[in-house]
Amino acid sequence: MHQWETDPAYQAVVRGFVDADPLDQAGGPLDIRVAVAGIRPDAKDGFLLEEVPWDRFPDGIRVREDMERLRSGDQAAVRGALGMLVGRCANDMRVAVALAVPFLLRIGTHSGGADRAEALAVVAEGARMGHQGVCTRADMLRHRNDDEWYFEPTGYLQNWSVQAARYAIAADTDLVLPLLGDPDTTVRIASAYALAAASDRAEDILSAFHTCLLAEHAPDVRAGLVLAIAELARAHQDSKTTAWIHACWSDPGQPPEVRTSAALGWMCLTDEPIPDDLRTILDDLASDATAQLMAPLPWMRATASAVGDGLRRCLQEMLHPDAHDTDDCCDDPWS
Repeated sequence: MHQWETDPAYQAVVRGFVDADPLDQAGGPLDIRVAVAGIRPDAKDGFLLEEVPWDRFPDGIRVREDMERLRSGDQAAVRGALGMLVGRCANDMRVAVALAVPFLLRIGTHSGGADRAEALAVVAEGARMGHQGVCTRADMLRHRNDDEWYFEPTGYLQNWSVQAARYAIAADTDLVLPLLGDPDTTVRIASAYALAAASDRAEDILSAFHTCLLAEHAPDVRAGLVLAIAELARAHQDSKTTAWIHACWSDPGQPPEVRTSAALGWMCLTDEPIPDDLRTILDDLASDATAQLMAPLPWMRATASAVGDGLRRCLQEMLHPDAHDTDDCCDDPWS
């Protein structure tokens, strides 16, 4: 017998989400959005894990154990716990990870922490679904689809898991915004990736992205900020950003990585035919050096595979969608 079959939390999810109408659980004890929103600010700041209803949700007890390891001070244990958390997201087991998001955000903001970027990366992955391996114009920067239901392997409604994580990021936006100026470039990129998934505060976050882009000297961070701007604009249907990003990729005064990211963002923000001048620009700017520079960005890692870098795969799919792609776009990006 599978361990899930005897787990009370799993059985409750089956009764509530598989054997009955999931919407009947809205606002109740099995609504992860309510559970995350109900964590007191003092409990978040004090890392009071005992106040969180871990046992209501599948894998919740194990996620709490991972969170305890993050506080152990043992680097091997910390890395192992973060690996387990991001692995759950990769396996579409986000519901209990959503409960951890407020605490992971605080780990990410802790000065001197060696794994701040990784903690923020878990937050960002918990706030997205169905984006791994996706590199089409329609879906690359779309981290949610509220019109269609998605279910986790346990039967839990993944839409709610992702919404809970996105709400948690929005609630703690003021904690994360200063990280856009962190001395560590990996933290700056990870914080932008997390903030791009926030459910609210879009105007404040976009303003911060633009301010940081003007002052940013690291090419990879600049490229990441442009993708974050495009993703947030797509989620919040910001037409002004679509115009800005068009001007960005068409401006020869912008650095190559900025124009390349802007071109990707524009193609995801509109379904207009791709103009010839954009194709020409990408033929010139999307070089091996640009692809290598952008490869560590989480947006590019999510579309890459063992045999193809993320930028090349995105451009192949977006510029030549009818061409046969021998590099399967659904290959496991976590391998």
